[in-house]
Amino acid sequence: MSNSSNPSNPSYPSGPSGPSGPSKPRNPYDELARLAPPEPDYAAYEPDEGLLGLGLKSDDDDDDEWQPPNHRGKSRLRAVPVVFKVAVTGVVVVAFALLADRFALMYAQDKAEDQLKKSMKLATAPEVKIHGFPFLTQVFDKRLDRVDVAVPDVAADRVSIAEVRATARDISIVGSLPSSIQGAVIGSVEGDVLLSFDDLNRELGSSQAKFKKDGHDRIKVSGELPIAGTKVLIGAEAHIKRDGDQAVSTTIDHMRLDLPGIVTYRPGKDRATSGLRLHPQAAAELARQGERIKALLAVPSVVERLGVPKEWVKKALSSEAELNRLTGSPQFVKQLMSLNLVDVVIDHPWLLEKVGINPKMIASLLAMRPPELSEKLSMSFRLPKTPGELRLREVKVEPEGIRADLNGTGLTFGDVAGKDK
Repeated sequence: MSNSSNPSNPSYPSGPSGPSGPSKPRNPYDELARLAPPEPDYAAYEPDEGLLGLGLKSDDDDDDEWQPPNHRGKSRLRAVPVVFKVAVTGVVVVAFALLADRFALMYAQDKAEDQLKKSMKLATAPEVKIHGFPFLTQVFDKRLDRVDVAVPDVAADRVSIAEVRATARDISIVGSLPSSIQGAVIGSVEGDVLLSFDDLNRELGSSQAKFKKDGHDRIKVSGELPIAGTKVLIGAEAHIKRDGDQAVSTTIDHMRLDLPGIVTYRPGKDRATSGLRLHPQAAAELARQGERIKALLAVPSVVERLGVPKEWVKKALSSEAELNRLTGSPQFVKQLMSLNLVDVVIDHPWLLEKVGINPKMIASLLAMRPPELSEKLSMSFRLPKTPGELRLREVKVEPEGIRADLNGTGLTFGDVAGKDK
């Protein structure tokens, strides 16, 4: 049976037969490939050397595999933004400028302290504080806006001023700041001086007197004075006032000298308040001693000053009972206390010893005169001489001492002050 007559076995075109048998069947996809358009000519798209010169590479040349970037060995500062770098640099420059300004300020303050100590002949260096910022701009202008000065221990006559504080303004510098300051001219100055009670107590220690506030312009003075080998208690009031523009003076009054338990001496011309009078305990003791009180009552001038009726005295001198009745009354003790013994000493110097009072001690007390006592207690002071015009103003008493306000103009210091003389 022929293959062509079998419908279940269709025949397909076959290739030519070779001598060794039939050839392979034809691939239908080859037929389809023949029907496709021809492939383009890739030779026409070869890379241009001119374009490659611009940094472009052909795909054929990039044979290396891609790798992640490696920052090792490179400066990390390159990764910081430029703006941040500029900001940090600015901060560093400003910090160095501030440091230089502060160092120049401290150096100038030290030089000013040396010049002020030399100019005023001070034992202790003052403290100088220059205000204003920045300081170097003031250096270039040779003019300071404000300077605070504190000067301790300034000699002022008998005593020393504990502290002088001043604020100077509008200061013209002579010389080159900060290294070559020759002096200064001060436009205006305000401040105050303090005369401390501690210094007064120490420097007037010869009288062993103590000072303390007793009012706006009043000081209470108390202490001891050696008189005739005996310590005598002293008390007084000192009134403080300004004496012109340069000094402070004191007026001593209400002075008294006490021999404890014996007499009180108040020097002065007012007989009502001054004189030498017995203490209450001394008067009471004298009234109880019959022989001593008889010696006192035997002097007519004393009886007259006591104010005792003469007939009472006559009876007391002749009868112990009458004497006890007279001297035992509180009124008689008060009369003894009111007796000014200065008159007794003048008229009857021997009578003091009769009544048990040391006449040498009384004589030493009476020899003390108010001017001499006032000198011992004086706390007056005068401002040291300064080139220019420096004046004291209000004077007041504070718990720590005497304080006086001051102001001035046209003050000069350093070599400038020497040229003005």
